[in-house]
Amino acid sequence: MHNDITKVAWRKASYCNGATACVEVAPLADGNVALRDSKQQDGPVLVFTPAEWAAFTKGVLSGEFDLDALVASA
Repeated sequence: MHNDITKVAWRKASYCNGATACVEVAPLADGNVALRDSKQQDGPVLVFTPAEWAAFTKGVLSGEFDLDALVASA
């Protein structure tokens, strides 16, 4: 699968509040979602299918990735 990310509209997470160390996300033309570190705009990009992105955001909203939950499951 090839995704052209050279002209996508990146946006920072709403919790960024102007900081430089943020996560940026961009919807892709094929329906996938791209994710990158705002400090390394030419660095690696993760690409998620719509189902993967939905599962990830559901986990974030439910607290699955909170530090306490991660430590407890280790």
